[in-house]
Amino acid sequence: MRNGGSDSTGNSDGGSGRLVRRLRKHRTLALGVTAVVLAGAVGIPLVVADSGDDESCWQLPASARALADDPVAATKALDPGGDVTRLTAARELLAHGKVCGDGARVLGRVVEGATRSSGPGEPHTVAQAGSAYAVAAALHDRELPAGLAPAVARMMAEYVVDAGRAGSLGRDDDAIGPAVAPEEIQPDGRGYVSLGRFLAPGEAHATFEYTDDLAGADADMEFLVAELAQDPEAFAILYDAERAYLAYYLERLTDQGGDPAFRASPDQREGSSGATTWPDNDLEDLADRVGDLMKYRARYARDGTIPDLAAFDASVRSHTRGAFRPAPERLDIRPPMGDIARRPVSGPVRGDLMDGRHQLFTVVDGWAQDRNVPAQRASAMKQLMDDSYVRALWLR
Repeated sequence: MRNGGSDSTGNSDGGSGRLVRRLRKHRTLALGVTAVVLAGAVGIPLVVADSGDDESCWQLPASARALADDPVAATKALDPGGDVTRLTAARELLAHGKVCGDGARVLGRVVEGATRSSGPGEPHTVAQAGSAYAVAAALHDRELPAGLAPAVARMMAEYVVDAGRAGSLGRDDDAIGPAVAPEEIQPDGRGYVSLGRFLAPGEAHATFEYTDDLAGADADMEFLVAELAQDPEAFAILYDAERAYLAYYLERLTDQGGDPAFRASPDQREGSSGATTWPDNDLEDLADRVGDLMKYRARYARDGTIPDLAAFDASVRSHTRGAFRPAPERLDIRPPMGDIARRPVSGPVRGDLMDGRHQLFTVVDGWAQDRNVPAQRASAMKQLMDDSYVRALWLR
């Protein structure tokens, strides 16, 4: 159970609920011959080509291929706008179950170019964050073509804070658009920011939890993670991002495991939010996401989606960058999201990589030892994460 704190709107922290975890059976896409015009007047004709087997594939045209080498144009092409009226362009470009030749990998370069920041230390712009939302929404309930998954996973890692928040919230009726500009992100009187803790100044955030039923806009991150987890490289990218985020998060907490930005209100009542309330919630959610990855791995091994689990695990390990250890002292710098997932490793992974609980606890134990965190507090944090991990792995 989560702590009984409430957010700045007065809703309980469980009020928005979580999406029920699910795996949907993939539907074969019916491809037709049509044409669309992407933002910036980039024409993308849809061409059905015979791939030589039972299923036709979509031929990536030269105009779309050119976007892979032009990040500015790619962002302009995929940006759905604040009212998501241009979301159709992203769908027509990305929503294809089978793409001819190297087309899926080229589309992956388009996705990365459109959504990633301009370089290390650079925050995301509103257009880049909106483009990330458009990618997730365009792939909603879709089977990804072979070769696209690693790039989509890298995009999610680039927005590790936002993707994690959306996976915890599900649909959020309070979200007013696909992205939030930096100037719209302000803490309340308690230091609480609904988008998360330790946000970089000047960075826009993708609100993957935003939905627009009239536009058919729904960036279902739960489904997308389930789809990506079938690919060992994508699995490794998501797993690395979560473990890197844990190290980043812990090294910004106080020595008591609390949020340094928390400010108690004068009329603080018993049972209301405290300095550890939102860190506890965030750590539960992170453990939940790692548990989800392991749940999908087990399910795919049972149903034959992963035909050789040992080979899958070996491939995941080969794509894993390493282990992540928090800094030995508290940090107060706020790097942008793209830098979180790209943080340097502290060394190779030790022990069973697929024992997610062990890998998470190793990070917490190293942090607690370096920072002299009270044993009772460190134990409580690990117990919360353990409960959430097990629930995700077994009970959903």
